[in-house]
Amino acid sequence: MIKYIVKRLLISLATMFFIVALTFVLMHAVPGGPFAQEKEAPPEVLAALNAKYHLDRPLIVQFGEYLSGLLHFELGPSFKYTGKTVNDFIVAGAPYSMKLGAVTLVFTLAVAIPMGIVAARKNGRWPDLLVMVLATLGVTIPSFVAASGLMYLFSYKLNWLPTFGLDKPSTYVLPVVALAGYSLSFLARLMRSSLLEVMGQDYIRTARAKGLSEFKVVVHHALRNALIPVLTVLGPTIAGLLTGSFVIEKIFAIPGMGGFFVNSVTQRDYTTIMGMTVFYAAFLIAMVFVVDLFYRLVDPRIELA
Repeated sequence: MIKYIVKRLLISLATMFFIVALTFVLMHAVPGGPFAQEKEAPPEVLAALNAKYHLDRPLIVQFGEYLSGLLHFELGPSFKYTGKTVNDFIVAGAPYSMKLGAVTLVFTLAVAIPMGIVAARKNGRWPDLLVMVLATLGVTIPSFVAASGLMYLFSYKLNWLPTFGLDKPSTYVLPVVALAGYSLSFLARLMRSSLLEVMGQDYIRTARAKGLSEFKVVVHHALRNALIPVLTVLGPTIAGLLTGSFVIEKIFAIPGMGGFFVNSVTQRDYTTIMGMTVFYAAFLIAMVFVVDLFYRLVDPRIELA
């Protein structure tokens, strides 16, 4: 186990290095610059700005300085917001994105897994068809369309739920449902297909031949193995939910990280774009690593090697 963890940590560090390097090169390869505007500033002003943020130095030197900052968990200053750093944006937006993502994740797992189990156990009958129709709609309807429809029905027409912020429990309902749509539908379909495959295995027939109830066959024998494919895709799903959705955050006026990322792209704020990308990549790699470790808890027969 220790050898596996050390190996994965080294691979993760190498992956992060290549992500940082690629993002850094792409940012500096884009035509224009962070201080490019419709009305061109005087050359003296541009030269002073480039000198202030060390953009006049060779690219390899800038990259070395950026790596040095990363080692101290400093993602650099914002080029567009004076006195603000990328760390400030993450500290300000991460709590909102994380809270929304955590509630969405719990809701997704609590609904998707039972939906998949019901669909698999009622294969070909109306519960299965209903789950598949709902899952197909959840996968195909974009989140911004679902969010707009939910707002129109439950806020504008019925006046049941608020449409902005995360200051009380009722404000979570609409953004959570809208954000969970795709992940919930995908996991429900995956759970169904995985459980159907497992239920056809010989050891399931043996369990039934021993006289075990269908509940024990599904829960104690089939479900654990059926969860492995779901667990595999759970790492990226968790990272995506917890780091925020700029579409949902924009629609429901949630001051999460998504808004900072979109603004940084439109304003060519190099350091903010890179900082958000590095933060998301590091979180994704960490979640995939944690999920891999959980394989042993789901099935002790799996060897981490």
